[in-house]
Parts: sequence; structure tokens; C-alpha cells
Amino acid sequence: MISELLAPINQFLKASTPDEWINEARKPENLSVILRDHMLCELKAAQSAIFLIRKYAVDKESAQQLTEWVKPYEALAYKKTGTLESLRGKSNASKQITPRADCAYSQDLIDKMVLLIKEELHHFYQVLELMEKKGVSYELIDAGRYAKGLIKHVTSYEPDALIDKLIIGAFIEARSCERFAKLAPHLDKDIEKFYISLLRSEARHYQDYLTLAEQIAGKDISERIAYFANIEADLISSPDTDFKFHSGTPA
Repeated sequence: MISELLAPINQFLKASTPDEWINEARKPENLSVILRDHMLCELKAAQSAIFLIRKYAVDKESAQQLTEWVKPYEALAYKKTGTLESLRGKSNASKQITPRADCAYSQDLIDKMVLLIKEELHHFYQVLELMEKKGVSYELIDAGRYAKGLIKHVTSYEPDALIDKLIIGAFIEARSCERFAKLAPHLDKDIEKFYISLLRSEARHYQDYLTLAEQIAGKDISERIAYFANIEADLISSPDTDFKFHSGTPA
């Protein structure tokens, strides 16, 4: 089942995670970096999806509701305010999100991204729960080069900028899925089980981003996908002095 799930993702990605990264990631002394960076990646995924909905798909009131939704997670991540208990049950949106009437794809964007946000925030909670179980204290760490290395290639005009952002979202989710699957067998059984449990949602997120990109473009975007595939593969394969969940080959 896992191999069937990963088959389209491995075909989508142009490079596999290097063995050198796996060897570094499996070291017990790097567990803290892996879990802390993973938790922040879940938050950033939710923030990115919220940004897309706010910018392209909803009215001002709904945009504010989305901002409030993620605030408790941001407070814990960036200000260390809050606890595992204070986040319990907060991943579900409590109010209706209203689509903009002047945007043909707003409802589709909302439907897919709201589900993604719920899941990413729940995963944030689950990683924090695992950290507490493993005795890993939380300290904020700087972002690696990966996401920034992709985003800087986004074009400056619409709707192509949105399409680029959706393609990037697909690559980030696909890479996360591939990396969870490769790393899981090398970690403690409870972390392995957790990472395997994430594969299905990550695979769906990748497909949702790609489907939205194709739908909004209304044309063949294979050339643009190939463009970002090369950039992503280089970020994953080239030497990287900063070890993170999405970093390249350890230098």
C-alpha cells in the first residue's frame, strides 16, 4: 500500500532524498532538530495555505477569521506562549468561510486549503505531543534554504504567480511524504508509526495543490512543473551546511 501511495510522488520528484541525509537524520543527537523543524514545517504549511485563501479567495471578515485560527499555534512557535493542552481541539475552524463572488475558483481553493490547514495544525499538535513524550524541549530554529529557494522563482504577475505558488506547494508536500517514508524505518517505533500515518494526508495535499494549479491555469503547466522540479531537485541534492528536515546533502 505504501509503495502504491509513493509511486506517483517518486515519479513527480526528480531526485530522491540522498542516503547521506538519511544517515545524518537517523542520528539520535539530531532528533531534536528533526522534530522541532518538522513542527515548524507543519505551521508554515498551514500559514501558506491561509495566505493563499486570504489573498485570492475570501472577503475581509473571513480573512480575519483565518488569521485568528492560526494565532495560538504562532504564539507557541514564536513566543513560546501556550501549552499542548491549550492547543487541544483548536485545529478545527469554528466559523463559516465566505468565498469572494468575483473569483471563479475561490470555493475550490477554500475547500482544499481549509482541509489542509486543519490537518497541518493537527500534525503540529501531534509533533509537539511526541516531543513532550521524547523529552525534546522546544526552542525556535531558523528556517533552512529549501522553501526560500523555491519561492524566489515565483513569477511576478497573476494568475501565473498563484499557479507557481501552488506548484511549489505540491513539491513541498511531495518531498515531505517521500522523506517521511524513507526516514521512518530508521527511527524509534513510535516515531516510525507516526510518520507512516502522515503519508496519506501528505500525498493528498500534493495532489490537491497540483489539481488546483492545473484547474486555475486552464492550460498545460507541465513546462512550469518541470522548471520547479529541477530547482527542487538541486536544493535536495546539492551540498547544504544547514541540517534541517528539508535540507540538501549534508556538506
